[in-house]
Amino acid sequence: MVVFLIIIVILAVVLLWWIGTYNGIKKLDIKVKEGLSGIDVALTKRYDVLTKLLDVVKGYQKHEKEILTEVIKLRSGMSMQERNAANQQMDTAFGRINLLAENYPELKSSNNFVQLQNAIVDTEEHLQAARRLYNANVTAYNSMIVTFPNNIIAGSMGAVAKEFFEAEDTKRQDVKMDL
Repeated sequence: MVVFLIIIVILAVVLLWWIGTYNGIKKLDIKVKEGLSGIDVALTKRYDVLTKLLDVVKGYQKHEKEILTEVIKLRSGMSMQERNAANQQMDTAFGRINLLAENYPELKSSNNFVQLQNAIVDTEEHLQAARRLYNANVTAYNSMIVTFPNNIIAGSMGAVAKEFFEAEDTKRQDVKMDL
């Protein structure tokens, strides 16, 4: 009777260990998938934010350049009568700038560039954090499935080691941002 009871206890411990290990491997697998999804979210954010901000900066930079070119052209080689006419045109041009500044007081190219720089840093930090989280989850998962005796259960589940995030050669280069 005692032997039978010991066998049942041993089987129960083995069964509980097997269930716990199986569930642990499954949970880590989900964490790896979640980490991979986090990288996709960060990459999508990077693309969306940076392309939109870059378009805003380019558009405003073009607008400022056009106004400045117009002002310089109006000032060069003029008679007094032409200067008076140019003065009126410059007042109109500056009125457009003032109207734009009133409607969008924060819309200044230097602020746009600062915002673009901050957005780049922010999105790169999010992406880096997502990659680190993914690699940490892969480390935990891979460690779980290769250590004894967990590898017995992992083998019976068909669990295979996950690959770490490694940037492609082209991705290891810095992003060129032409303004």
